[in-house]
Amino acid sequence: MKKFSSGVAVDFFETLDSTSLEAKRRAAAGEKGPRWFIAENQTAGYGRRARAWTQATGDFSGSLLLNPETTRDLGQISFVVALAVASALDELIKPEKISFKWPNDVLIDGAKAAGILLEHLGPQRSPVLAIGIGVNVVSAPTDVPYEATRLVNHSATTPSPTDLGARIDHHFWVYLKDWRTNGFANIRELWLSRARGIGDKITVRLPDGEHAGVFDGLDENGALILRSGEEKRIISAGDVYFGMV
Repeated sequence: MKKFSSGVAVDFFETLDSTSLEAKRRAAAGEKGPRWFIAENQTAGYGRRARAWTQATGDFSGSLLLNPETTRDLGQISFVVALAVASALDELIKPEKISFKWPNDVLIDGAKAAGILLEHLGPQRSPVLAIGIGVNVVSAPTDVPYEATRLVNHSATTPSPTDLGARIDHHFWVYLKDWRTNGFANIRELWLSRARGIGDKITVRLPDGEHAGVFDGLDENGALILRSGEEKRIISAGDVYFGMV
């Protein structure tokens, strides 16, 4: 059994329908993790809102099956994951190139390079998480509403999926320990220090339509604060576009 340096088991697949679907299958069979599933190729990868996630051989697609050992504010773990992905990329490119787009994208030079999907499995009183991560290493989609980029455009080093997974795993446990021990405050500040668009005009697309205003930061739970004049709107989920669209 292959393990990362953290001791967490990792299963590597040349081809898989979806690492997140594999995590769900393992959870349904009673496994709680932690355990990584990494695929060199996916035939049915997906992201938020069931959008297709396409990849080329060499891109990173992985899911971590995790028993969070708590039921509190599990959505905040997406910020923990974002920090882990950014820290892994810091080892490969200039850190100032990397920023965050709320709620779960990692950007390089303002273009999307990685996405995160958090799925709750099992009963609410004893949840298990499937944490899906996709990183554009050697390819980037063009038919997307937000500009995307790939790591090889910015780095002289092209990490293998296993190598990048090991880097992400290392940083994830550091930030998760911080979150478990100290709560969300430090994670929130670290995320905000690299957030794109704070104080700028943005548009947030929600099921009930589009809402424009100024990105005024995050509340204490990780929700986006959208300010329009004297009014502030708290948004827990949505698609952000910079500027007015």
